[in-house]
Amino acid sequence: MATATKTTSKKKNESVNGFDRFFEITKRGSTWLTEVRGGVVIFMTMVYIVILNPIILAGGATDVDGNTLSFLAVGSATALTAGIMSLLFGLIARLPFALAAGLGINNFLAVTVVGQVSWPEAMGLIVIDGVIIVILAVTGLRTMIFNAVPAALKTAITVGIGLFIAFIGLVDGGLIRRNPDDANTPVPVNWGFGSDHIISIPTLTFIIGIVLIAILMALRIRAAILIGLVVTTIIAIILEATMKIGPKFSDAGFNPLGWDTTVPGLPSAIVATPDFSSIGQVDLFGAFERIGALAGIMLVFTLVFANFFDAMGTMTGLSKQAGLADKKGQFPRLRSALIVEGAGAVAGGLTSTSSNTVFIESASGIAGGAKTGLASAVTGVLFLIAMFFTPLTSIVPIEVGASALVIVGGLMMAQVMDIDWKDWTIAFPAFAAIIVMPFSYSIANGIGVGFILWVILRSVGGKAKEISWLLWVVAAGFLLYFIVPFILQTISG
Repeated sequence: MATATKTTSKKKNESVNGFDRFFEITKRGSTWLTEVRGGVVIFMTMVYIVILNPIILAGGATDVDGNTLSFLAVGSATALTAGIMSLLFGLIARLPFALAAGLGINNFLAVTVVGQVSWPEAMGLIVIDGVIIVILAVTGLRTMIFNAVPAALKTAITVGIGLFIAFIGLVDGGLIRRNPDDANTPVPVNWGFGSDHIISIPTLTFIIGIVLIAILMALRIRAAILIGLVVTTIIAIILEATMKIGPKFSDAGFNPLGWDTTVPGLPSAIVATPDFSSIGQVDLFGAFERIGALAGIMLVFTLVFANFFDAMGTMTGLSKQAGLADKKGQFPRLRSALIVEGAGAVAGGLTSTSSNTVFIESASGIAGGAKTGLASAVTGVLFLIAMFFTPLTSIVPIEVGASALVIVGGLMMAQVMDIDWKDWTIAFPAFAAIIVMPFSYSIANGIGVGFILWVILRSVGGKAKEISWLLWVVAAGFLLYFIVPFILQTISG
């Protein structure tokens, strides 16, 4: 009997050795199947970046020299960089956070930066931005700043990101739309297509996805999000095949009832050869020579702040949602996570795909139970495979992925109860951080407003001694961050 017990105990120990122990799968209360499934879900909600990033960077954005980037090259490099960085993050940081080209930074490059410098020079600024962030992480300063943030603000960041995710989902799904500039209305957004509430087929597909996933979750089906995404994608393909809806943007003009970035359907080809011609097209210091040292420094400052705090806020929210954060908001392998995330900016600059950072869409896999780096490693492998199967990435329309984002946003709202709403000096900075994120479409903006109000109100409330000196420095930095656009305009004007 004793021998049998000893043998059973030995088998149990063997089950958590090696692979399991490396990723701490059993230790964190997960299974390898849950992690793999989570990685697939994350990939399905992020794969749109392979289509969207080229649209932003190569879809007409002309630099100061009149040059544009290649659509296919940016798409291939986007998948390659996201794959490598997500895989590295999974193996080194061992957290279920996947990385890809950050939407905030790539828009900033396409709209603002390349109007002043060339594409290689812009990517040089991204590399410098990444190097600075890595140095801050390696020296421990980035960790110190992370730890200096009060628990209430970290919770507010989590909730704000949840609302941000949901808002992104509503916009991508077409249910919430921006009013025209000449609408002359106090409400900047509207429901559907206006007062007549017309719902397009893509938006209807988005709604079906939300309802389906919500029902599956109510039935406590663990693979609810993955099943919902797959089923809704099939529905989208069938609807497009039968109704011939077509894209929203095409040579024929604008079709408001069309699919946003991806028209669902069976691809004409399955395999495509990647184009890596954009890799290494970097001019590290050319921007400073072209626009001057001060203007170049201001651009780098903006990139560093946006990168630094977007990533910090995202990782805070994701770690709390995964149940990996302690009461102070700290999570395992924090320093490694910050270093690898910073390296994502360097990698993005070197591959001309813009800064790569942790994606809030990782929350979709976490919602399905993912808790370890195996999930992000799976996502990374799928991105690397996607390089050769880019036609297949066009199967999942953004409206389908958006349905998962709304569900995840709802899940992240649960953290709001941890904020002390009776203390105004805590409640209002938290409230401001929460609402500014979705309304300004920026995690960094919400964090900055929260930090500034925190140091002001807590000081006035007699709690100045409880505020870390680092928080004062960061709040002052955010003040500068918010006035940088005015400074840049003054310099260029």
